[in-house]
Amino acid sequence: MLDVRRLRLLRDLSHLGTIAAVAAAHSYTPSAVSQQLAALQREAGVPLLEHAGRGVSLTPAGVALVHHTETILATLEAAGATLAAARTGLSGTLRIGAFPSAVRTLLPPALAAFGRDHPALDLMVTELDPVAMPDQLRDGRLDVALLHDYDIVPVAPDPTLDSTPLLDETVYLAVPADADFDADPVAGARGADWIVGTPGTLCHTVAVRACQAAGFTPRVRHHADDFTAVLALVAAGQGVSVVPQLGAADPPPGVRLLPLAAHRRTRVAYRRGAGTHPAVAAFSVTLRASTDAYLRR
Repeated sequence: MLDVRRLRLLRDLSHLGTIAAVAAAHSYTPSAVSQQLAALQREAGVPLLEHAGRGVSLTPAGVALVHHTETILATLEAAGATLAAARTGLSGTLRIGAFPSAVRTLLPPALAAFGRDHPALDLMVTELDPVAMPDQLRDGRLDVALLHDYDIVPVAPDPTLDSTPLLDETVYLAVPADADFDADPVAGARGADWIVGTPGTLCHTVAVRACQAAGFTPRVRHHADDFTAVLALVAAGQGVSVVPQLGAADPPPGVRLLPLAAHRRTRVAYRRGAGTHPAVAAFSVTLRASTDAYLRR
């Protein structure tokens, strides 16, 4: 019989890439992870891993086992959701991941309403860049998360997660109010200084990709990840920046927002099989109502 905990480690290795990363995600030592994977390989009776340089990679049998593991883990999540639905009332802890502009706009009213309706359920919010959330959903540090991508930087579907659409936002180029731009704002900002996110974040990639589509590489002057700070820098004449609708709420004087053709798409994500968990389902409904109310303002 294959051990589910060891199967989870193999699945995580396929996503995280190194034994050290798997160990860090589970608060194990790399040696302990290696021992568990070796035990799984003995249980399987066929090689699951092979050396690749200084690391390891999955064999074809290992890859096939990971596909089965995804189905097994999703079934366990669904079983847990069924048992949770049989209990009376919602209790325990719901761990929520969200990106900064959603924490500032959409989440506060949703948390207040959800807390009133389900006072025995503790809500814990962690602010994260969307790039970091799938790993935390997979390893159980989050139960539900607000993920987003942009149509100009689409993210491939993650086979370990399910999600439902929440919001489709207009994306703007934020420019100083006295700036003069052509019909194509990004092309018109070819010679401008740019304010972009930290390298490695989705916001950084989006700004660079938008400029590349217009035929140039941005001249980056500042790195900032908080849109309030970004807009303050724009108002001070420090450059231009790509800002989505939620991040552009209540811009300061001295900023003009020029709509772009790009859109940011936000969805509510959770582990495969967890969509029917009563806490996840109820929070999704509350969050959607909060989002609709925010958009009607």
